[in-house]
Amino acid sequence: MMAQMSSYYMKAVFTLLLVTIVHFTGLSQTATVRGKVFSRENGGVGYASIKLTHCDKAVVADHNGFFTFEDIPFGQEELIVTSVEMELQRIPLRVNKSLVELSVIAKPKNINLNEVLITQKSEKKEIETKGFAVNVIETREVAQRNFQTNELLDRTAGIRVRQNGGLGSAVSYNLNGMSGNSVRIFIDGISASTYGESFSLNSIPPALIERIEVYKGVIPAHLADDALGGAINVILKKGSVNNLTASVSYGSFNTLQANFNGTYRNEKNGFTVRASAFHNYSNNDYEVWGKFVRNILPNGRYEYVRARRFNDAYRSTGGQIQLGFTNVRWADQFMIGFNGSDDFNEIQHGTYMSIPYKGRTSESQSAVLSLNYIKKNFLTKGLELNVNGMLSQRAQVVSDTVKWNYNWFGERSIGLNGDPILRPTGAQQGAPTINHIDRNVSTFRAGLNYDLTANHRFILNHIYYAIDRREQDFMRTETERDFIGTRNLEKNITSVAYELKAFNSKLKNSLFGKFYQQGIARMDPALRMVDGKPARIENRTTSSKTATGYGMAMSFAITPRYTILASAEKAVRLPSENEVFGNPGDNIVENFGIRPEVSNNLNVGLNAGTFYAGKHKYSFTVSGFIRDTRDKITQRINPRLNDALQTNPYENIGRNKAIGFEADARYTHDNNLTVGLNMSKFNSVFNVRYDPNGREYDYYNKQLPNEPFWTANSNIQYTLRDIFIKKAALNLYYSFHFVERFYTTWLDIEDFRTPRQYIQDVGISYAFPQSRFVITADAKNIFDRQAYDNFAVQKPGRAFYLKVNYLINNLY
Repeated sequence: MMAQMSSYYMKAVFTLLLVTIVHFTGLSQTATVRGKVFSRENGGVGYASIKLTHCDKAVVADHNGFFTFEDIPFGQEELIVTSVEMELQRIPLRVNKSLVELSVIAKPKNINLNEVLITQKSEKKEIETKGFAVNVIETREVAQRNFQTNELLDRTAGIRVRQNGGLGSAVSYNLNGMSGNSVRIFIDGISASTYGESFSLNSIPPALIERIEVYKGVIPAHLADDALGGAINVILKKGSVNNLTASVSYGSFNTLQANFNGTYRNEKNGFTVRASAFHNYSNNDYEVWGKFVRNILPNGRYEYVRARRFNDAYRSTGGQIQLGFTNVRWADQFMIGFNGSDDFNEIQHGTYMSIPYKGRTSESQSAVLSLNYIKKNFLTKGLELNVNGMLSQRAQVVSDTVKWNYNWFGERSIGLNGDPILRPTGAQQGAPTINHIDRNVSTFRAGLNYDLTANHRFILNHIYYAIDRREQDFMRTETERDFIGTRNLEKNITSVAYELKAFNSKLKNSLFGKFYQQGIARMDPALRMVDGKPARIENRTTSSKTATGYGMAMSFAITPRYTILASAEKAVRLPSENEVFGNPGDNIVENFGIRPEVSNNLNVGLNAGTFYAGKHKYSFTVSGFIRDTRDKITQRINPRLNDALQTNPYENIGRNKAIGFEADARYTHDNNLTVGLNMSKFNSVFNVRYDPNGREYDYYNKQLPNEPFWTANSNIQYTLRDIFIKKAALNLYYSFHFVERFYTTWLDIEDFRTPRQYIQDVGISYAFPQSRFVITADAKNIFDRQAYDNFAVQKPGRAFYLKVNYLINNLY
């Protein structure tokens, strides 16, 4: 009944939206002039003054340089643009259609920055000074390099990416002591889980990303999800300038990555097409060695070896297309889209590297239909409507039918009698399986933002998420397949917020509340005797959970260069589908009784900069945090007593407390040399002292295993200009990555402890004029040091890559 009502609710909202759009389409059109003032060096020029002389109208650009004139008469015009950081420009303009768009390239003034302080903020700075503990990662530079998006995140302060091997392997995230599904991934504000396993941050290259917003501990209301520990919101590129970008890279382990991104917009009617596609492939046959890589000899002794991974190939292919209208009278954006993707992944081992698999694979496909509508000044001035609906079909097949035991050379293991050793359960992990898992996922998100005045904003957001899951294991008999159960999960989250700006925007404050509701339904068929005859019956179990949360974020600019930040939240996270129902592809078993986790999160920080001293420019941030969590959800910590069994559920572990700090500094000299440093350190401990019998836990107040608690990163970039060709640039890169050693079980045994990690990368790129053609070469882990994920799975060693980027018809 609940699902039917929700479905009806979604259809009704879509119908109302389409009727509204048709109504606006019928309105008579008047000339609108839109544009952006930007600098090639620094992006959008905020708060520039723009005037149309003939009609005597003037506006001020927003903080990103965008401006709009409404109701402009057709005819000849003159645009005058002025700003403290650019020369005055007079631009002739002909208004002869309903929408005129243009770009104004700023000509910098020859001024002394020691005498003039430019106070407008970039979009990155604006987001980072709202009070939330947030990092904004811009991809402009790394998009030309051989970087995966997850590598970029792993080099950011406070973030640790757990990647179970090479390209395409399972990934999870740790933000300042909060990990797993406590950290949610969003793509343009929509949960990435909607897209399925085949479209994830594994497969989205930085070249398709505008920026990444990383919120730590306290999540703003507009995301309106139960991301208790943090949120990573990936903003994809959506430019309205007609262009096409493409890149291809090839390197070690037969790794190929290719992508393209294109946009077309008709200036007369606003019709817009956006398309992108990607293809990734890697054998992932890199060498592994050390105390976690060992073969078991016939006599049971360990033989430590150096070998290549042999069952770890990965392939992913996908793309999306969006059709609609942008910057028209009735919509800022109305797009209908389709996203399709497919991946194939060989699974080399379980959670740990103890025993290699051969023949265990996972294959996934997804098809997603989407509708997105955005309109500022909807119905009334100051009201913004944002509606997004998605329907997706996801399919996954986990195949595991090989019965032999293998060593790290890819050979069958031999017993004392000289015969090959069979796996105890008949397959690499558990019983033989060809398990088909099908999911129908519905996601609907609606948001209203109302600016009562320039200093007062009200926000209302709602997210509806439903998943219908079916499984069929084709290794079972037809009779057994009739007894496969169903799993359904439905979630509603509503958030409200009030945002205040005061004292000339020196003080920014956001107060918010969130309401959570989740319903779970499980059906397990069984065979029972009814009236003396066998009959199939259905055992149904349902569960419903509700919770509330609230919080605030505040910032105060002591001076234009120093801003104090503070945020706090009582955050709630409802168990996810995989935590409740399990996931065979990742060796996760079901736990239907798992409880929501609740955390009291606090962040306090200082954002300082940018400071100028001649040609020197620098800035830094520092922050501290506390995470006090009840019923923390983690994957069960394996005592490693029997590494042949690695199917672990998620479970609640009582109370957990994490206290730590992080710091980030950046220095630039003459726009040629850039140095970045960041580090994060925390103590995340088990905070329950006594068990139900009054006995003190052995691991009370101990650091949680599988959580690297001290990381540091540095990167250096130096640019040589006008090398070989005028206006070309040669860029040199160096980066250093440190991870302190940590345990992978509660036991303080050296065999279960990773060594310290010191990873160094170098790179070089050559950009032709206007960056239309860029060639990049990267050498990663140049000293071939051992790199590990959170469960001591070794990641690739020394590797070399070459990448070519090409930009076609970029009007900028």
